Amino acid sequence: MLASIPSPSQSVWHLGPIPIRAYALCIVVGIFVAVALTIRRWRERGGVDEDVWDVSGWAIVLGIIGGRLYHVITDPQLYFDKGQHPLDALKIWDGGLGIWGAIALGGVGAWIGCRRKGISLAVFADAAVPGVVLAQGIGRWGNWFNNELYGGPTSVPWGLKVHCMDISSGKAVIFGTADGGQVCDGNSLVHGLFQPTFLYESLWDIGLAVALILIDRKLRLGRGTVFALYAMGYTLGRAWIEALRHDPSHHFLGVRLNDWTALVVFIAALVLFVRRGGFKATRDETVYTKPRPPTEGDHDEAPVEAAVTSDSISGATSDAASDATSDATSDSTSRPSDE
Repeated sequence: MLASIPSPSQSVWHLGPIPIRAYALCIVVGIFVAVALTIRRWRERGGVDEDVWDVSGWAIVLGIIGGRLYHVITDPQLYFDKGQHPLDALKIWDGGLGIWGAIALGGVGAWIGCRRKGISLAVFADAAVPGVVLAQGIGRWGNWFNNELYGGPTSVPWGLKVHCMDISSGKAVIFGTADGGQVCDGNSLVHGLFQPTFLYESLWDIGLAVALILIDRKLRLGRGTVFALYAMGYTLGRAWIEALRHDPSHHFLGVRLNDWTALVVFIAALVLFVRRGGFKATRDETVYTKPRPPTEGDHDEAPVEAAVTSDSISGATSDAASDATSDATSDSTSRPSDE
């Protein structure tokens, strides 16, 4: 029987002078999984792989920037209080990406990419969100490596052990403060067990990704309704998981700020889902808002199509000429001369 879940005491390894950070690896793996799944779903809707890479580039870059901005804005004391180092706000690799900022600016990036490519943003969002939430589930394991974002004390058999970590060096320290505020004095391991909220959210996200794929496969939803289901499903999970978290957070009217954000997003997503037709929304006929420019694959096929067309026209012309000659000969033998 599982007595507890251990946490790593190291989150950074070095390949020569290059640091390899577990948090960054989890994010990168999640991104590639999301893109791969989106490409598959985009093909099913009639799009081409190039579209996904082009739009994802905008969404990923702005999403990372948005996630970091949200984290720094909501936790400025970590970087700008006395004794802190403001330049640390730029160290994304140390951890600290706010999902709400990532979704907001990532959505702006997707809009820019879709507009440039002549792609429907709603259709692209429907194709992409199962991969997005799957990437979120993978990314949560970066929090496990960093010994952060865990819940309150617990006695459940799957309780989490945590260390006081120096995020910069990526190693557990025997003197310091853990992410949840607990103090280490001579031992890097914090006393007691804690709710593994990173694991709860990871499992919730993976389960939501599977559910979205199955629902979409059965009902062939469109018009942005898959995206709306994602937003509602994710915020529902985030609400109960936030209630278990023990890390410092801003509160408003006694409720964590993330919970208020989740509530607003859920209501907005519900309105979108209903207005777009709910479970009766049919899949869009095309993924493009304007004619798609030819791709490299189209150019490869063009000569073959041209050759076929040319042969067909030549054959038809030859047949027509032959028929005309035959008719003229027949007329000249059967009709008396005007002379």
